[in-house]
Amino acid sequence: MRNMRLATLAAAALIALSPAAAVGQDNGNGDRSETYRQLKLFGDVFERVRSDYVEKVGDQELVESAIRGMLSELDPHSSYLSKDNFQDMQVQTKGEFGGLGIEVTMENGLVKVVSPIDDTPAARAGVQAGDLIVALDDEPVMGLTLAEAVDRMRGKVGSDIKLTVQRGSKEPFDITITRDTITIESVRSKVFGGVGYLRITTFNEQTQPGVEEQIAKMRKELGDDLQGYVLDLRNNPGGLLEQAISVSDSFLDKGEIVSTRGRDAEDSQRYNAEAGDLTDSAPLVVLINGGSASASEIVAGALQDHRRAIVMGTRSFGKGSVQTIVPLPGHGAMRLTTARYYTPSGRSIQAKGIEPDIQVKQANVEVVEQPNGRREADLRGALGNDGAGPPPENEAEEGNGEDADGETDPADQQAAQLREDYQLSRAVDLLRGLTLFGQRVTN
Repeated sequence: MRNMRLATLAAAALIALSPAAAVGQDNGNGDRSETYRQLKLFGDVFERVRSDYVEKVGDQELVESAIRGMLSELDPHSSYLSKDNFQDMQVQTKGEFGGLGIEVTMENGLVKVVSPIDDTPAARAGVQAGDLIVALDDEPVMGLTLAEAVDRMRGKVGSDIKLTVQRGSKEPFDITITRDTITIESVRSKVFGGVGYLRITTFNEQTQPGVEEQIAKMRKELGDDLQGYVLDLRNNPGGLLEQAISVSDSFLDKGEIVSTRGRDAEDSQRYNAEAGDLTDSAPLVVLINGGSASASEIVAGALQDHRRAIVMGTRSFGKGSVQTIVPLPGHGAMRLTTARYYTPSGRSIQAKGIEPDIQVKQANVEVVEQPNGRREADLRGALGNDGAGPPPENEAEEGNGEDADGETDPADQQAAQLREDYQLSRAVDLLRGLTLFGQRVTN
Protein backbone atom coordinates (compact mmCIF):
# COMPACT_ATOMS: atom_id res chain seq x y z
CA MET A 1 0.00 0.00 0.00
CA ARG A 2 2.85 2.36 0.88
CA ASN A 3 4.50 1.73 -2.52
CA MET A 4 1.25 2.47 -4.31
CA ARG A 5 0.89 5.68 -2.28
CA LEU A 6 4.40 6.78 -3.28
CA ALA A 7 3.68 5.94 -6.91
CA THR A 8 0.53 8.02 -6.71
CA LEU A 9 2.49 10.92 -5.21
CA ALA A 10 5.05 10.63 -7.99
CA ALA A 11 2.26 10.66 -10.55
CA ALA A 12 0.79 13.75 -8.92
CA ALA A 13 4.17 15.48 -9.11
CA LEU A 14 4.43 14.69 -12.81
CA ILE A 15 0.89 15.94 -13.39
CA ALA A 16 1.95 19.27 -11.89
CA LEU A 17 4.93 19.47 -14.24
CA SER A 18 3.49 17.96 -17.40
CA PRO A 19 -0.22 17.14 -17.55
CA ALA A 20 -0.01 15.56 -20.99
CA ALA A 21 2.69 13.11 -19.92
CA ALA A 22 1.02 12.14 -16.64
CA VAL A 23 -2.43 11.36 -18.03
CA GLY A 24 -0.77 8.97 -20.41
CA GLN A 25 -1.31 10.44 -23.85
CA ASP A 26 0.11 7.98 -26.32
CA ASN A 27 2.44 10.29 -28.30
CA GLY A 28 4.14 7.16 -29.65
CA ASN A 29 5.57 6.29 -26.23
CA GLY A 30 3.02 3.85 -24.84
CA ASP A 31 -0.46 4.04 -23.27
CA ARG A 32 -1.68 5.17 -19.86
CA SER A 33 -1.12 1.82 -18.16
CA GLU A 34 2.55 1.82 -19.20
CA THR A 35 2.98 5.34 -17.80
CA TYR A 36 1.60 4.30 -14.41
CA ARG A 37 3.65 1.10 -14.43
CA GLN A 38 6.80 3.19 -14.78
CA LEU A 39 5.64 5.55 -12.04
CA LYS A 40 5.06 2.56 -9.75
CA LEU A 41 8.64 1.48 -10.46
CA PHE A 42 9.83 4.92 -9.41
CA GLY A 43 7.76 4.66 -6.22
CA ASP A 44 9.18 1.21 -5.42
CA VAL A 45 12.78 2.39 -5.85
CA PHE A 46 12.13 5.61 -3.92
CA GLU A 47 10.68 3.67 -0.98
CA ARG A 48 13.47 1.06 -0.93
CA VAL A 49 16.17 3.76 -0.90
CA ARG A 50 14.27 5.73 1.71
CA SER A 51 13.91 2.77 4.06
CA ASP A 52 17.02 0.61 3.45
CA TYR A 53 19.86 2.86 2.33
CA VAL A 54 22.85 2.67 4.68
CA GLU A 55 22.36 6.29 5.75
CA LYS A 56 19.17 8.29 6.14
CA VAL A 57 18.39 10.45 3.13
CA GLY A 58 15.76 13.19 3.11
CA ASP A 59 12.79 12.96 0.76
CA GLN A 60 13.58 16.32 -0.85
CA GLU A 61 17.17 15.27 -1.56
CA LEU A 62 15.99 12.03 -3.17
CA VAL A 63 13.38 13.74 -5.35
CA GLU A 64 15.78 16.49 -6.47
CA SER A 65 18.45 13.89 -7.26
CA ALA A 66 15.93 11.96 -9.34
CA ILE A 67 15.02 15.14 -11.24
CA ARG A 68 18.71 15.98 -11.81
CA GLY A 69 19.32 12.52 -13.18
CA MET A 70 16.28 12.66 -15.46
CA LEU A 71 17.28 16.00 -16.98
CA SER A 72 21.03 15.40 -17.21
CA GLU A 73 20.44 12.17 -19.14
CA LEU A 74 18.59 14.05 -21.89
CA ASP A 75 21.52 16.10 -23.18
CA PRO A 76 24.51 18.04 -21.79
CA HIS A 77 22.56 21.29 -21.46
CA SER A 78 19.34 20.24 -19.70
CA SER A 79 19.62 20.42 -15.92
CA TYR A 80 17.91 21.09 -12.62
CA LEU A 81 18.65 24.37 -10.87
CA SER A 82 18.28 24.58 -7.12
CA LYS A 83 17.02 27.82 -5.59
CA ASP A 84 20.58 29.06 -5.11
CA ASN A 85 21.69 28.02 -8.60
CA PHE A 86 18.64 29.67 -10.14
CA GLN A 87 19.41 32.91 -8.34
CA ASP A 88 23.04 32.71 -9.45
CA MET A 89 21.94 32.25 -13.06
CA GLN A 90 19.65 35.27 -12.89
CA VAL A 91 22.51 37.37 -11.53
CA GLN A 92 24.90 36.05 -14.18
CA THR A 93 22.69 37.17 -17.06
CA LYS A 94 22.85 40.68 -15.62
CA GLY A 95 26.63 40.64 -16.03
CA GLU A 96 28.00 40.00 -12.52
CA PHE A 97 28.42 36.77 -10.57
CA GLY A 98 30.81 34.89 -8.33
CA GLY A 99 33.12 32.12 -9.53
CA LEU A 100 36.08 31.32 -11.77
CA GLY A 101 34.94 32.80 -15.08
CA ILE A 102 34.55 29.74 -17.33
CA GLU A 103 31.72 28.36 -19.44
CA VAL A 104 31.62 24.55 -19.17
CA THR A 105 29.78 21.51 -20.46
CA MET A 106 30.08 17.75 -19.94
CA GLU A 107 31.91 15.40 -22.29
CA ASN A 108 32.38 11.70 -21.59
CA GLY A 109 31.88 12.23 -17.89
CA LEU A 110 34.41 15.08 -17.64
CA VAL A 111 33.93 18.83 -17.42
CA LYS A 112 34.93 20.47 -20.71
CA VAL A 113 35.78 24.15 -20.91
CA VAL A 114 33.80 25.80 -23.68
CA SER A 115 35.72 29.01 -23.12
CA PRO A 116 37.27 31.12 -20.39
CA ILE A 117 35.80 34.62 -20.06
CA ASP A 118 38.18 37.51 -20.67
CA ASP A 119 39.79 39.16 -17.63
CA THR A 120 38.56 36.55 -15.13
CA PRO A 121 40.57 34.37 -12.73
CA ALA A 122 40.34 31.37 -15.07
CA ALA A 123 41.56 33.32 -18.10
CA ARG A 124 44.43 34.86 -16.14
CA ALA A 125 45.41 31.43 -14.80
CA GLY A 126 45.79 30.10 -18.35
CA VAL A 127 42.64 27.95 -18.71
CA GLN A 128 41.93 27.39 -22.41
CA ALA A 129 38.92 26.44 -24.51
CA GLY A 130 38.82 22.68 -24.96
CA ASP A 131 40.54 21.88 -21.65
CA LEU A 132 39.09 18.88 -19.80
CA ILE A 133 38.82 19.24 -16.03
CA VAL A 134 39.42 15.78 -14.58
CA ALA A 135 39.57 16.63 -10.86
CA LEU A 136 38.60 19.39 -8.45
CA ASP A 137 40.79 19.73 -5.37
CA ASP A 138 42.13 16.21 -6.15
CA GLU A 139 38.60 14.74 -6.19
CA PRO A 140 37.78 13.06 -9.57
CA VAL A 141 35.08 14.71 -11.66
CA MET A 142 33.99 11.39 -13.15
CA GLY A 143 30.63 10.45 -11.64
CA LEU A 144 29.52 14.02 -10.93
CA THR A 145 26.74 15.74 -12.83
CA LEU A 146 27.53 19.05 -14.48
CA ALA A 147 25.48 20.88 -11.83
CA GLU A 148 27.42 19.15 -9.04
CA ALA A 149 30.76 20.01 -10.63
CA VAL A 150 29.72 23.65 -11.07
CA ASP A 151 28.59 23.78 -7.43
CA ARG A 152 32.05 22.62 -6.33
CA MET A 153 33.76 25.23 -8.47
CA ARG A 154 31.69 27.95 -6.86
CA GLY A 155 32.68 29.15 -3.43
CA LYS A 156 33.62 32.03 -1.21
CA VAL A 157 35.30 34.94 -2.98
CA GLY A 158 39.02 34.82 -2.19
CA SER A 159 39.16 31.06 -1.67
CA ASP A 160 41.32 28.81 -3.85
CA ILE A 161 40.42 25.76 -5.89
CA LYS A 162 42.79 23.39 -7.67
CA LEU A 163 41.76 22.20 -11.12
CA THR A 164 43.46 19.16 -12.63
CA VAL A 165 43.41 19.78 -16.36
CA GLN A 166 43.90 17.48 -19.35
CA ARG A 167 44.94 19.45 -22.42
CA GLY A 168 45.12 17.44 -25.63
CA SER A 169 47.56 14.56 -25.37
CA LYS A 170 49.65 16.21 -22.64
CA GLU A 171 49.91 14.83 -19.14
CA PRO A 172 47.32 16.24 -16.71
CA PHE A 173 48.54 19.26 -14.76
CA ASP A 174 47.21 21.38 -11.90
CA ILE A 175 46.03 24.98 -12.01
CA THR A 176 45.18 26.78 -8.77
CA ILE A 177 42.63 29.58 -9.17
CA THR A 178 41.40 32.10 -6.62
CA ARG A 179 37.65 32.60 -6.79
CA ASP A 180 36.49 36.15 -7.36
CA THR A 181 33.41 38.20 -8.13
CA ILE A 182 33.15 38.09 -11.89
CA THR A 183 32.05 41.39 -13.40
CA ILE A 184 31.81 41.02 -17.14
CA GLU A 185 32.39 43.98 -19.41
CA SER A 186 30.77 42.20 -22.31
CA VAL A 187 31.76 44.71 -25.02
CA ARG A 188 35.05 46.51 -25.57
CA SER A 189 36.56 48.34 -28.50
CA LYS A 190 39.88 49.52 -29.84
CA VAL A 191 41.16 51.14 -33.02
CA PHE A 192 43.94 49.74 -35.21
CA GLY A 193 44.77 52.44 -37.72
CA GLY A 194 41.51 52.91 -39.59
CA VAL A 195 40.01 49.60 -38.43
CA GLY A 196 37.50 49.47 -35.58
CA TYR A 197 37.88 46.42 -33.33
CA LEU A 198 34.80 45.27 -31.39
CA ARG A 199 35.23 42.48 -28.84
CA ILE A 200 32.15 40.75 -27.37
CA THR A 201 32.97 38.34 -24.54
CA THR A 202 29.45 37.13 -23.71
CA PHE A 203 25.81 37.92 -24.46
CA ASN A 204 24.17 39.33 -21.35
CA GLU A 205 21.69 42.14 -20.75
CA GLN A 206 24.42 44.75 -21.24
CA THR A 207 25.65 43.53 -24.62
CA GLN A 208 23.47 45.38 -27.13
CA PRO A 209 23.75 48.76 -25.33
CA GLY A 210 27.51 48.19 -25.21
CA VAL A 211 27.68 47.47 -28.95
CA GLU A 212 25.79 50.66 -29.77
CA GLU A 213 28.00 52.73 -27.47
CA GLN A 214 31.30 51.33 -28.76
CA ILE A 215 30.36 51.61 -32.45
CA ALA A 216 29.33 55.25 -31.95
CA LYS A 217 32.60 55.88 -30.12
CA MET A 218 34.73 54.41 -32.93
CA ARG A 219 32.79 56.20 -35.67
CA LYS A 220 33.32 59.50 -33.90
CA GLU A 221 37.04 58.80 -33.43
CA LEU A 222 37.77 57.64 -36.99
CA GLY A 223 35.27 59.66 -39.03
CA ASP A 224 35.99 59.36 -42.74
CA ASP A 225 39.15 57.33 -42.06
CA LEU A 226 37.08 54.32 -40.95
CA GLN A 227 37.97 51.33 -43.14
CA GLY A 228 35.76 48.68 -41.50
CA TYR A 229 35.21 46.62 -38.38
CA VAL A 230 36.50 43.42 -36.84
CA LEU A 231 33.87 41.72 -34.67
CA ASP A 232 35.72 39.37 -32.32
CA LEU A 233 33.56 36.49 -31.04
CA ARG A 234 36.41 34.15 -30.16
CA ASN A 235 35.99 32.27 -26.86
CA ASN A 236 32.50 33.76 -26.51
CA PRO A 237 30.41 31.03 -24.83
CA GLY A 238 27.07 32.59 -25.78
CA GLY A 239 24.28 33.75 -23.51
CA LEU A 240 20.91 35.34 -24.16
CA LEU A 241 19.23 34.56 -27.48
CA GLU A 242 17.53 37.97 -27.60
CA GLN A 243 20.90 39.69 -27.33
CA ALA A 244 22.36 37.61 -30.18
CA ILE A 245 19.41 38.68 -32.33
CA SER A 246 19.86 42.35 -31.40
CA VAL A 247 23.60 42.30 -32.12
CA SER A 248 23.03 40.63 -35.50
CA ASP A 249 20.39 43.24 -36.30
CA SER A 250 22.98 45.96 -35.61
CA PHE A 251 24.82 44.92 -38.79
CA LEU A 252 21.84 43.99 -41.00
CA ASP A 253 19.19 46.01 -42.81
CA LYS A 254 16.75 43.19 -43.51
CA GLY A 255 16.27 39.43 -43.68
CA GLU A 256 16.03 36.53 -41.28
CA ILE A 257 18.52 36.35 -38.44
CA VAL A 258 17.72 32.95 -36.93
CA SER A 259 14.85 30.49 -36.59
CA THR A 260 14.11 28.06 -33.79
CA ARG A 261 12.29 24.79 -34.35
CA GLY A 262 10.98 22.59 -31.58
CA ARG A 263 9.28 19.20 -31.57
CA ASP A 264 5.95 20.69 -32.66
CA ALA A 265 5.86 22.63 -35.91
CA GLU A 266 3.60 25.31 -34.43
CA ASP A 267 6.30 26.17 -31.89
CA SER A 268 8.73 27.30 -34.59
CA GLN A 269 9.79 30.96 -34.51
CA ARG A 270 11.59 33.23 -36.93
CA TYR A 271 13.42 36.42 -36.03
CA ASN A 272 14.00 39.08 -38.68
CA ALA A 273 16.21 42.15 -38.87
CA GLU A 274 14.76 45.64 -38.83
CA ALA A 275 15.91 48.41 -41.13
CA GLY A 276 19.03 50.24 -40.01
CA ASP A 277 22.68 49.12 -40.02
CA LEU A 278 24.65 50.88 -37.27
CA THR A 279 27.80 50.66 -39.39
CA ASP A 280 26.28 51.87 -42.68
CA SER A 281 27.31 48.60 -44.36
CA ALA A 282 31.02 49.14 -43.66
CA PRO A 283 33.24 46.10 -44.42
CA LEU A 284 33.08 43.56 -41.60
CA VAL A 285 35.21 40.59 -40.55
CA VAL A 286 33.98 38.22 -37.82
CA LEU A 287 36.53 36.21 -35.84
CA ILE A 288 35.49 32.81 -34.38
CA ASN A 289 37.21 29.78 -32.92
CA GLY A 290 36.42 26.55 -31.07
CA GLY A 291 35.36 28.54 -28.02
CA SER A 292 32.66 30.45 -29.93
CA ALA A 293 29.36 28.85 -28.97
CA SER A 294 25.59 29.25 -29.00
CA ALA A 295 24.65 32.95 -29.29
CA SER A 296 27.99 33.85 -30.88
CA GLU A 297 27.36 31.17 -33.52
CA ILE A 298 23.94 32.69 -34.22
CA VAL A 299 25.58 36.04 -34.95
CA ALA A 300 28.37 34.56 -37.08
CA GLY A 301 25.95 32.34 -39.01
CA ALA A 302 23.51 35.17 -39.74
CA LEU A 303 26.19 37.57 -40.97
CA GLN A 304 27.82 34.80 -43.02
CA ASP A 305 24.60 33.66 -44.70
CA HIS A 306 23.66 37.23 -45.65
CA ARG A 307 27.19 37.79 -47.00
CA ARG A 308 27.36 40.76 -44.69
CA ALA A 309 30.69 39.68 -43.21
CA ILE A 310 33.68 37.51 -43.93
CA VAL A 311 34.01 34.91 -41.17
CA MET A 312 37.61 34.12 -40.29
CA GLY A 313 39.32 31.82 -37.79
CA THR A 314 38.58 28.18 -36.97
CA ARG A 315 35.40 26.10 -36.71
CA SER A 316 33.11 27.11 -33.85
CA PHE A 317 31.93 24.92 -30.97
CA GLY A 318 28.67 23.66 -32.48
CA LYS A 319 26.02 24.29 -29.81
CA GLY A 320 22.87 24.70 -31.86
CA SER A 321 20.21 24.07 -29.23
CA VAL A 322 17.91 26.41 -27.31
CA GLN A 323 17.34 26.04 -23.56
CA THR A 324 14.19 27.30 -21.86
CA ILE A 325 14.28 28.13 -18.16
CA VAL A 326 11.13 26.80 -16.49
CA PRO A 327 10.68 28.14 -12.92
CA LEU A 328 9.43 25.57 -10.42
CA PRO A 329 7.68 27.58 -7.68
CA GLY A 330 9.32 26.91 -4.35
CA HIS A 331 11.98 24.64 -5.86
CA GLY A 332 14.18 26.63 -8.24
CA ALA A 333 13.92 25.89 -11.96
CA MET A 334 14.80 23.48 -14.71
CA ARG A 335 16.80 24.26 -17.83
CA LEU A 336 15.24 22.24 -20.64
CA THR A 337 16.36 21.95 -24.26
CA THR A 338 13.24 22.84 -26.24
CA ALA A 339 14.44 23.62 -29.78
CA ARG A 340 17.27 23.73 -32.28
CA TYR A 341 18.18 26.95 -33.98
CA TYR A 342 18.90 27.39 -37.69
CA THR A 343 20.82 30.03 -39.62
CA PRO A 344 18.98 32.03 -42.34
CA SER A 345 19.97 29.50 -45.02
CA GLY A 346 18.45 26.67 -42.97
CA ARG A 347 21.67 25.25 -41.53
CA SER A 348 21.55 23.50 -38.20
CA ILE A 349 24.95 23.91 -36.62
CA GLN A 350 24.29 21.46 -33.79
CA ALA A 351 27.49 19.41 -33.32
CA LYS A 352 28.84 20.87 -36.60
CA GLY A 353 29.60 24.50 -35.83
CA ILE A 354 30.18 27.41 -38.19
CA GLU A 355 32.92 26.87 -40.77
CA PRO A 356 34.86 30.10 -41.41
CA ASP A 357 35.08 31.52 -44.93
CA ILE A 358 38.81 31.86 -44.41
CA GLN A 359 40.45 29.41 -42.03
CA VAL A 360 43.19 30.96 -39.96
CA LYS A 361 44.67 29.09 -37.03
CA GLN A 362 46.15 31.01 -34.15
CA ALA A 363 49.91 31.46 -34.21
CA ASN A 364 52.58 33.77 -32.89
CA VAL A 365 54.04 36.16 -35.42
CA GLU A 366 57.67 37.01 -34.95
CA VAL A 367 59.56 39.53 -37.04
CA VAL A 368 62.96 38.06 -37.85
CA GLU A 369 65.67 40.52 -38.81
CA GLN A 370 69.17 39.51 -39.80
CA PRO A 371 71.55 41.17 -37.34
CA ASN A 372 73.52 42.88 -40.08
CA GLY A 373 70.89 42.92 -42.79
CA ARG A 374 72.00 44.75 -45.93
CA ARG A 375 69.78 46.85 -48.15
CA GLU A 376 70.18 48.36 -51.61
CA ALA A 377 71.42 51.61 -50.13
CA ASP A 378 74.30 49.73 -48.48
CA LEU A 379 75.68 48.43 -51.79
CA ARG A 380 78.74 50.18 -53.19
CA GLY A 381 77.83 52.35 -56.14
CA ALA A 382 74.09 52.10 -55.54
CA LEU A 383 72.03 54.71 -57.41
CA GLY A 384 70.65 57.52 -55.34
CA ASN A 385 67.01 58.56 -55.13
CA ASP A 386 66.73 61.98 -56.73
CA GLY A 387 63.33 62.57 -55.22
CA ALA A 388 64.32 61.69 -51.71
CA GLY A 389 65.42 64.41 -49.38
CA PRO A 390 67.07 63.92 -46.02
CA PRO A 391 65.02 62.15 -43.39
CA PRO A 392 62.96 64.43 -41.13
CA GLU A 393 64.95 65.73 -38.19
CA ASN A 394 62.37 64.43 -35.69
CA GLU A 395 62.06 61.00 -37.23
CA ALA A 396 62.05 58.48 -34.40
CA GLU A 397 64.55 55.67 -34.52
CA GLU A 398 63.47 52.13 -33.86
CA GLY A 399 63.76 51.44 -30.18
CA ASN A 400 61.76 50.37 -27.19
CA GLY A 401 58.47 51.97 -28.26
CA GLU A 402 58.60 54.73 -25.63
CA ASP A 403 58.10 58.41 -26.29
CA ALA A 404 60.12 61.27 -24.83
CA ASP A 405 58.24 61.05 -21.56
CA GLY A 406 59.05 57.36 -21.17
CA GLU A 407 55.48 56.25 -21.84
CA THR A 408 54.61 53.47 -24.26
CA ASP A 409 53.46 54.72 -27.65
CA PRO A 410 49.86 53.57 -28.37
CA ALA A 411 50.88 52.74 -31.95
CA ASP A 412 53.59 50.42 -30.62
CA GLN A 413 51.08 48.82 -28.24
CA GLN A 414 48.78 48.13 -31.18
CA ALA A 415 51.63 46.70 -33.24
CA ALA A 416 52.61 44.45 -30.35
CA GLN A 417 49.04 43.16 -29.98
CA LEU A 418 48.84 42.39 -33.69
CA ARG A 419 52.15 40.50 -33.52
CA GLU A 420 50.85 38.42 -30.62
CA ASP A 421 47.41 37.77 -32.16
CA TYR A 422 47.85 36.29 -35.63
CA GLN A 423 44.13 35.88 -36.33
CA LEU A 424 43.40 39.50 -35.48
CA SER A 425 46.38 40.62 -37.56
CA ARG A 426 45.02 38.74 -40.58
CA ALA A 427 41.55 40.25 -40.08
CA VAL A 428 42.94 43.80 -39.92
CA ASP A 429 45.09 43.19 -43.01
CA LEU A 430 42.07 41.84 -44.89
CA LEU A 431 40.00 44.93 -44.12
CA ARG A 432 42.84 47.23 -45.18
CA GLY A 433 43.21 45.25 -48.40
CA LEU A 434 39.49 45.51 -49.15
CA THR A 435 39.66 49.27 -48.60
CA LEU A 436 42.65 49.69 -50.93
CA PHE A 437 40.99 47.54 -53.58
CA GLY A 438 37.78 49.56 -53.32
CA GLN A 439 39.69 52.83 -53.70
CA ARG A 440 41.48 51.59 -56.82
CA VAL A 441 38.23 50.44 -58.40
CA THR A 442 36.61 53.80 -57.62
CA ASN A 443 39.55 55.78 -58.98
